[in-house]
Amino acid sequence: MSPGTGVVAIAVVVLATVLIAVHGLRLSRTTGDFYVASRTVRPWWNASAIGGEYLSAASFLGIAGLIVVSGQDALWFPIGYTAGYLMLLLFVAAPLRRSGAYTLPDFAQIRLDSRIARLATSLLVVVVGWLYIVPQLHGAALTLAITTGLPGWLGAGLVMAVVYLTVVAGGMRSITFVQAFQFWLKLGALAVPTVFVLLQLGLSGRSATGNGLAFDLPQAALGQSGIYATISLIVALLFGTLGLPHVLVRFYTNPDGASARRTTAIVLGLLSMFYLFPTILGVLGRVYLPELAVQGNADATVLLLPARVVGGTAGNLLTALVIGGAFAAFMSTTSGLVVSLAGVMSQDLFGGTVRGFRSSALLASAVPLLLALGTSTLALAGAIGSVFAFTASTICPLLLLGIWWRGLTAAGAVAGMVSGAVGCAAAMFTASAFPDLPGLLRDLATQPAAWTVPLAFVVTVLVSLATRGPDPAATTAVMTRLHAPERGLADPRAGRRQVAPSRWRP
Repeated sequence: MSPGTGVVAIAVVVLATVLIAVHGLRLSRTTGDFYVASRTVRPWWNASAIGGEYLSAASFLGIAGLIVVSGQDALWFPIGYTAGYLMLLLFVAAPLRRSGAYTLPDFAQIRLDSRIARLATSLLVVVVGWLYIVPQLHGAALTLAITTGLPGWLGAGLVMAVVYLTVVAGGMRSITFVQAFQFWLKLGALAVPTVFVLLQLGLSGRSATGNGLAFDLPQAALGQSGIYATISLIVALLFGTLGLPHVLVRFYTNPDGASARRTTAIVLGLLSMFYLFPTILGVLGRVYLPELAVQGNADATVLLLPARVVGGTAGNLLTALVIGGAFAAFMSTTSGLVVSLAGVMSQDLFGGTVRGFRSSALLASAVPLLLALGTSTLALAGAIGSVFAFTASTICPLLLLGIWWRGLTAAGAVAGMVSGAVGCAAAMFTASAFPDLPGLLRDLATQPAAWTVPLAFVVTVLVSLATRGPDPAATTAVMTRLHAPERGLADPRAGRRQVAPSRWRP
């Protein structure tokens, strides 16, 4: 494929993103528009937007790459990503929406009435967000370098520049339009090439699995100890989904708790449909691009497969479509993270104003860009898996226990978050500093969720029990708000009943 075709594909996606964001700007006039789209996003639109921001570089490129390298072991990633939303549906979506919060730190303060707990949550949200953005920028660099030959840093810079402009243009209301569009673009960018590749193989008489070769090739296991590594990965993906700030902020935009539950149910269907395609492409890659596993460049499988199997002009057009979808994945996930980080930073640093939101968006964009430019590209799905483990060990205990256990105290929440963060950070440092650790020790460092998540929960509960005082009326009021069917929500900062405004439909 000529470099010009890739550049045109990227330019078309960028232009479409900017135009949609400008349309959103015309509708963003209030502080509520910037933070939570005035809580008026309907379930189908919100589900599409969640799919847009959740299906990141790890999903679009990394799943297929992991299957090429690890075979069936990698299937735990799409299963875990999707099943995590089932846990959101059952335990978090509706109560979180009923809390009336704008951000995760807002929830911590409403539930615990503690400035320290709020600040600790804010810090963790920022750290998680930055860690999650960096692999998106690495993916953009990889895609641009492989498909156009241009320097990779241009891809990272382009993604962050477009994201910053779309976020400051209209905040949450603006990126809701953008992310919904980008989800369907990503889905089409994988579905259409998959169908054409399978048709080409069928017409040419070639087997999609190489007559079973795809299942017989050597594979690098995700962990040396087998069952422990698998369990730890599943724990990280299931519980990590519950604490992702850019996903949780989406539930604040629903009109009510029932809409939040419907949104989550729709997302489950959309994710299940989406993950069929990178899984198929990964299996095809094991047969028709096996050299990528040896070269350490398996994340390029989705980008290179159409040209390898279909070839010609049709192959080039399909590759251009994949490139456009890849950049949509990078931009949609990054924009969701930037808007959630900007909301948190502006609340704690700039008084929660629209001007403060825009200043925070600049800070939320600049730091991960510098980190991405100063670090090397990692295996995308593996890098995101580490972020899930960190989130599962820090934010998840606060949410689950804050929603379902009235005995949670501010001291317990902070202690649990700190213990989880320290445990995960220590494991990641050990894995990086001592890559040749043997057997189980290596798994404990590279897949820490199986011990850091229980550690965080146990510390949270024990410290809460040790610092437990009389059950205040405020706790009863908050727990009632979280679990009682709503008839109009009370905004905790406005001091008045907040009724959903006119039905906004993007």
